[in-house]
Amino acid sequence: MTNTTQDRKPTDELRGADAMAPRTVLVTGATGKTGHRVFERLVARGVRVRPGSRSGGVVFDWADANTWGPALYGADAAYVAYYPDLAAPGSEDAMRLFGSVAAANGVRRIVLLSGRGEPEAARAESALRETCPDLTVVRSAFFAQNFSEGAMVEGVLAGTVAFPGADTAEPWLDVDDLADVVVHALTEDGHAGQTYELTGPRLLTFGEVTAELSRATGREIHYAPVSGAQYAQTLTQYGMPTPEAEWLAGLFTTLLDGHNASTTDGVKRVLGREPRDFAEFARDAAAAGDWHV
Repeated sequence: MTNTTQDRKPTDELRGADAMAPRTVLVTGATGKTGHRVFERLVARGVRVRPGSRSGGVVFDWADANTWGPALYGADAAYVAYYPDLAAPGSEDAMRLFGSVAAANGVRRIVLLSGRGEPEAARAESALRETCPDLTVVRSAFFAQNFSEGAMVEGVLAGTVAFPGADTAEPWLDVDDLADVVVHALTEDGHAGQTYELTGPRLLTFGEVTAELSRATGREIHYAPVSGAQYAQTLTQYGMPTPEAEWLAGLFTTLLDGHNASTTDGVKRVLGREPRDFAEFARDAAAAGDWHV
């Protein structure tokens, strides 16, 4: 499955995760919400990038470990965005195997996208760190872009966002901030072994989020709280298999039980500036036509 270590780079290029900027970076999930942003930023910096995806020129599929070695061969850094989620069953074993393949191929710098306040994800982080001790972990709050590019877009367009969040406040993170942090960690020294928890600058409940969306779009958008079971049923109606729907709804319910209702200085620690506010994201998304009806 893995490539051998023949024709590896000279020894001086492998001395420590902070020895020099990477020459070639594999971006997993390069067509995804975070991956395409990381890819574009690396290209803009003049970094040689391999955009890994299930159907692209560089084939990388989390469900097929045989694709990992060829995608990693010759790269010296990687952005790892695991699908379906780092808290999903099987992720710990996948990270342990991925780490061994990366190490065998001489990959010296890895930045891993993780979830904030997810015990299962933390175990997967540890599994990858077994073979990648200089791993940089980026633990993210819920993405603001879930309302413009993700599962809640249809609710925004319809005027009612139904989700199992109740009155819990969440520090919504702009994905562009996350991508900036990832690129810094991939290309700048000083991030090896670090774990960054990233959030937006303030807490908002779903009711406050939909109020911001209403102001940005000029349309009335409401929040409709639902139970985890109700949300799982909705997902199955859209064609998601019942076990996956129930797991995902359970994950959302757990993450929105209040234990993540705090902000951090992670974005400022890395970028030297405050994270973008949700209201700014909403205004820009509306101006870009993301919710044009």
